[in-house]
Amino acid sequence: MTVEKQRLEQNRTGKVDWYKWGPYLSERQWGTVREDYSVDGNAWNYFPHDHARSRAYRWGEDGLGGLTDNHNLLCFALALWNGKDPILKERLFGLTNGEGNHGEDVKEYYFYIDSTPTHSYMKYLYKYPQAEFPYNDLVNTNRSRSRYELEYELLDTGIFDDDRYFDVFVEYAKADAEDILIKISIVNRGSEAATIHVLPTFWFRNTWSWADGGAKPVLTKVEGTANSVVHAHITDTLLNQHISDYYFYCDGIPALLFTENETNNQRLFGTPNASPYVKDGINNYIVHGQQDAINPSNVGTKVSPHYKINVGANETKVIRLRLSKHAPDQVAEPFSTDFEQTFVTRIQEADEFYKTVIPPSVLADSDRTNVMRQALAGMMWTKQYFYYDLNQWLRERNVTPWTLAAHRKHVRNSDWFHMYNDDIISMPDKWEYPWYAAWDLAFHVIPISLIDPDFAKDQLMLMLQEDYLHPNGQIPAYEWNFGDVNPPVHAFATWEIYTRDRERNNGVGDIEFLKYAFSKLLINFTWWVNRKDEGGNNLFQGGFLGLDNIGVFDRSSALPTGGYLDQADGTAWMVFFSQRMFQIAIELALHDPLYEDFAIKFFEHTMWIAGAMDRIGEHHDELWDEEDGFFYDVLRFPNGNSTRLKVRSLVGLLSLMAVAVFPREAFEKLPRFQAEAQKFILQHPELTQKVHLPNQLGERGRLMLSILNEDKLRRVLSTMLDKSEFLSDYGIRSLSRYHLEHPYYFYHAGQEYKVGYVPGDSTSGMFGGNSNWRGPIWMPVNLLLLRSLLHLYSYYGDAFTVEYPTGSGKYLSLFDITQQISERIVSIFLKDKSGRRPVYGGSEKFQTDPHWRDLILFYEYFHGDNGAGIGASHQTGWTGCVARIIQGLGYFTKETVLDTITPGELAKYRV
Repeated sequence: MTVEKQRLEQNRTGKVDWYKWGPYLSERQWGTVREDYSVDGNAWNYFPHDHARSRAYRWGEDGLGGLTDNHNLLCFALALWNGKDPILKERLFGLTNGEGNHGEDVKEYYFYIDSTPTHSYMKYLYKYPQAEFPYNDLVNTNRSRSRYELEYELLDTGIFDDDRYFDVFVEYAKADAEDILIKISIVNRGSEAATIHVLPTFWFRNTWSWADGGAKPVLTKVEGTANSVVHAHITDTLLNQHISDYYFYCDGIPALLFTENETNNQRLFGTPNASPYVKDGINNYIVHGQQDAINPSNVGTKVSPHYKINVGANETKVIRLRLSKHAPDQVAEPFSTDFEQTFVTRIQEADEFYKTVIPPSVLADSDRTNVMRQALAGMMWTKQYFYYDLNQWLRERNVTPWTLAAHRKHVRNSDWFHMYNDDIISMPDKWEYPWYAAWDLAFHVIPISLIDPDFAKDQLMLMLQEDYLHPNGQIPAYEWNFGDVNPPVHAFATWEIYTRDRERNNGVGDIEFLKYAFSKLLINFTWWVNRKDEGGNNLFQGGFLGLDNIGVFDRSSALPTGGYLDQADGTAWMVFFSQRMFQIAIELALHDPLYEDFAIKFFEHTMWIAGAMDRIGEHHDELWDEEDGFFYDVLRFPNGNSTRLKVRSLVGLLSLMAVAVFPREAFEKLPRFQAEAQKFILQHPELTQKVHLPNQLGERGRLMLSILNEDKLRRVLSTMLDKSEFLSDYGIRSLSRYHLEHPYYFYHAGQEYKVGYVPGDSTSGMFGGNSNWRGPIWMPVNLLLLRSLLHLYSYYGDAFTVEYPTGSGKYLSLFDITQQISERIVSIFLKDKSGRRPVYGGSEKFQTDPHWRDLILFYEYFHGDNGAGIGASHQTGWTGCVARIIQGLGYFTKETVLDTITPGELAKYRV
């Protein structure tokens, strides 16, 4: 067992809390819903970036390359100044939704280079220009561009053209769980010497300025020490249960600049400050030379040691710091040779750990290894402390459970009084999406489980706890609207994590985890059945379902035609949900006969929903279009008429994911289920004739339940694998390329609605226009499709082949097709024969510069034709799934798929 795995085991058993400190600091707290107390709900305008340096946050903190404890009470982060910027660089800058031509977007270059699961070692890089940061240029130029033009990025300003910038590396190494060594390496990439002010900042989150906030903590300088040292002390008994005394050691004797983490009311609102020392005091002292902005008494709640460093051309200067529970009388030499040796040791331990995660065939390819490791590092760095007491927040806005509904409806999330979030959560992105999203999180846990299965399970269970799950059974969607509807993928993620865990543990799964999740998912499934089946006919709605602008209309709003949509994706998601619940119920029934009733229930539910998608006979109001061999949404009008919206998109492809494969012996061990299922099939031929039933033996005697019978499967695959439709050189597109030359038009009341193929940035303002499902490639749905093809292969085996690509005359098994598509997806990030990475498109700096070209950004989605990264750029959580795809390419063979696709078959089952 590697040393890092020993730490994970110590953490799991409660012996050592290795999770106590980590990269849990948000990268953007301003502009979030939590900090929004506006009348109109415009979070961006209520708390803009310009306020962030001067205004104390209510619910969290943000910083640059930072570290904090698991309750976000003590924080550490970088602050930098190049001598030219109008403000300190304390946090990342980006555009608000209204400032950019493609929505909110961070305009900085930073990279998560490494991290172990316990954060025993972490490495981060920030690229800081030596010229004045072009804040106004970025805002004004982007604001002036149309949706048909590219975003104006920081590289486009020319600020990096002559390499006059600093690479600022931050590394963390834990000597023990509460003794953290910090090394900041500043590299001057320019051809001339340059000066940089480095102000590593240590501060308390402001917990004392609010009602019932408790006692104010204090930072004080420790006198009589060889190095500059700060003592952090909390007297409040409530907070003291989480942290108490810590010491912040600074190499050498830099000046310590103290101020308070309190709002500068004078600057922002023209009202007096309670104290002359405020949140932006260090900024005002350094940038504006205000000598009285810092506290000469060396006391406060925010402090920065001030290092002014001249760095020669291509030279590296290092600053060493330490955050520890150990007092100065216990640490004779905080920066002795042991300091450097700890970094060497932790890096070796990280390398040893990842060698047990990354398959040998991948390790043999340094480029693939680099991509996979940075993807997993990003998943670790995007953990964030998330604090949000909805009951308190709503009451602070004068909304209570008894407030009249007419008033409540104007306040966001006013039906979620029960919600209390106080946890470390995997975020989609700590700048652009610094709040959890339910379906994003379900995909995050897939790569996370490769290195930290316990944390992955904890994340899934978190969303099902009473403080998150709505009393009506809804899983919260995301901070902007917890009541919105994300695809029901939680059961899928639960089953995936359980089976991977079972595989690692020689066929013994975590049944208690599975039972807990199943009990809560039952409530969520009931919510879906009762809330989203408008016609009571097992055809589901759900709204935008995370696919933003994929449809003809804004599917989360009232339709301009009136009536409602029967959604092909909503219904396919529900078959998928029901199937996973069926699969879980079978597993639980093999351990506890009481669950056999649930197996029967979810088999029947699956059949009712799948059967409704394509009824017996010819119908013009059902989701399946026999002529096209594809599923479409159906628009139902108030007068009872209906029409198919014939847009070829992922909406129709998602039927592929609804497949479940079982060992025959599992059913044989459940005779009552077998009898009831057979009786149901005989009684309901109208539901069963057009789906694939689990009564036909496949490869190795397996059984399969799928929406798609063999004929439908071939027809849908023919469309998906057509290069003129969905198959791109970089994966499966979200919209068929057919719609480039043949846009879909819908006309109503003199208004034209259009869907056309747009492979890159959105040209539609729907959902703010900052994501696009009308052509680009999205990692999570590609992962689902790959998973489904492997499951189908485990049933059909090599005897089932389809043409790949469609029209090529070449026929492959589903396993071989899965491998080919996986290679297309992974190639987005890999160097091609000319050394260029498709993810970086035409960006020459990223393609050719040795200090940029091996740094990987994991974008939100990718151009449908050239693979370039688009949207949120920094490890948008689900794009980390590429780590699982790379691992699969290195691990899966035909035999391993046939052996493990349904891990723990008969020999592993226990009744």
